[in-house]
Amino acid sequence: MIVSMCNLSSSLGSLNSFRLVSFHHSAIPKITKPSLFSQFPKVVSSMSYHKELAAAKKAASLAARLCQKVQKALLQSDVQSKSDKSPVTVADYGSQAVVSFILQRELPSESFSLVAEEDSGDLRKDGAQETLARITELVNDTLTSDGTCISRVSEEDVLTAIDSGKSEGGSNGQHWVLDPIDGTKGFLRGDQYAIALALLDEGKVVLGVLACPNLPLASIGGQDQHSLHNQIGCLFSAKIGEGTDMQPLDGSSPIKVHVSAIENPEEASFFESFEAAHSKHDLSSSIAKKLGVKAPPVRIDSQAKYGALSRGDGAIYLRFPHKGYREKIWDHAAGCIVVTEAGGEVSDAAGNPLDFSKGRYLDLETGIIVTNKKLMPSLLKAVRECLDEKPSSL
Repeated sequence: MIVSMCNLSSSLGSLNSFRLVSFHHSAIPKITKPSLFSQFPKVVSSMSYHKELAAAKKAASLAARLCQKVQKALLQSDVQSKSDKSPVTVADYGSQAVVSFILQRELPSESFSLVAEEDSGDLRKDGAQETLARITELVNDTLTSDGTCISRVSEEDVLTAIDSGKSEGGSNGQHWVLDPIDGTKGFLRGDQYAIALALLDEGKVVLGVLACPNLPLASIGGQDQHSLHNQIGCLFSAKIGEGTDMQPLDGSSPIKVHVSAIENPEEASFFESFEAAHSKHDLSSSIAKKLGVKAPPVRIDSQAKYGALSRGDGAIYLRFPHKGYREKIWDHAAGCIVVTEAGGEVSDAAGNPLDFSKGRYLDLETGIIVTNKKLMPSLLKAVRECLDEKPSSL
C-alpha cells in the first residue's frame, strides 16, 4: 500500500535519528549513472507549494463567502423548509465554480486537474435555467468582491468550471481534491460545514485547507479563550513539513495549532458525525466505554471535526460508516493533512494510513480513526476488540 504523504511525518515520527531534508535542484550535481537516491521514493519538498497553498486559501475563503451569503438568506427565509435542498444545491455548485475559477486563474496550467463532488449534468437539464442563473449571479458577485476579477463570467463559463471537477485523480501528477460543501445537512440547519480543498502530488496529500464559516475561533471543547470569544469563522491550512495554521476567515494573521497532548484515555473527549446515518454511534460508544472515556461525544457535521481536533478541542475522532458505504477522497484529504501536520495521526481501523492515490474513493478497512500519537495504540486496540465482539459491525 502506498503511504499517504499526509501521514509521512507520522510514519517517520518514531525514527528520531532521521531528518527529512529538502533539496533544491541547483544544489544537486548532475548524475550520469544511477545514484543512491534513485533507490528511494520521490520526496517532495515542502518549499514547492507556497503558491499553491496561497491559491488554495484564497479559493476556499471566497467559496466560503459565497456559501455564507446563501446560508444567511436561507436562515432568514420563511419560505424555505428544512427539506428543501435547493439552497445547498446553489451553494454547492457556486462554491465549486469559484474554487475552479480561482485555482485556474492563480495557477495557470494546461494540466489542471480537479477531483470534486459535482458536475453540471443537472444544471444543463430543462427547468434548471433559473437555478443556473442564480448560481452565475452569486459566482460573479463573489469573484468581483475579491477586487481582482474585472470581467463577468457567463453561464457557460460556470458550467465549464463546475465540470473541471470530473478528474479521476490517481497516483500520477497533481490533482486538486474538493468538497465544495462538506456537511450539507449542517449547512441547511445553520450549523457546521466546511469547504475542503487539498492537493495531491503523485498520490500524496501535500497541502490542505479547511474553511469553516461557522466554527468559533475559541475552543468548542470547553476551554475559555477570552481573546477569541464570540469570533466565528476559521481557516485551517497545512503544508507538508510545515505544520498547521489557523486564522480567522477575515484574513487576520495565522497561529500554529497542535493536537491535544492527552495521554490518558479517560481524560479524552471525542468527536463523531452529527448524523447517525453517517456513522455508527453505538460502535463509537462501545469503543469509548472500553477506553474509559467519561466525557460524552461531541457531534458536529463535516470536516470541521478535523479542524477542531487539530487545535486540541478534542482528542479522538471516530467514523464508522454503515455497511456498503465507500468513502470519497474529498471527504478526508484536506482534514487528514490538517491533523497530521498538527501532530496527529489518521488511519483506518486496522491502523493503515489512508491511501488517496487510488482514484475518487478510499479503499480502507471498516472506519477512520483520528487521534494523537500517544493515544493511537490504545485506541486501535479498543477498536479491534470491539469489532471482534461485534462482527456484524463489519
